Amino acid sequence: MSPVLRPLRQREDMPDFVREALEERGLRDKYDARPAYQRNDYLLWINKVKRDDTKRKHLAQMLDELEAGSAYMGMKWNG
Repeated sequence: MSPVLRPLRQREDMPDFVREALEERGLRDKYDARPAYQRNDYLLWINKVKRDDTKRKHLAQMLDELEAGSAYMGMKWNG
């Protein structure tokens, strides 16, 4: 029996405001060290919302999680 293949998620582009926030907080290396699926999930989570205040809220959570190093989208993560 062949394995079931799921379609790959679309790769998300990093908006300039996310790139700038990562650089300002000194978290680009921690972001780059995360698995590709996590990086893409964070960007999808930020990019998919319409309201700027919600985008900023998601961005702030991502930055805090990267800084702490022990969470991924509100879940415990040991990286």
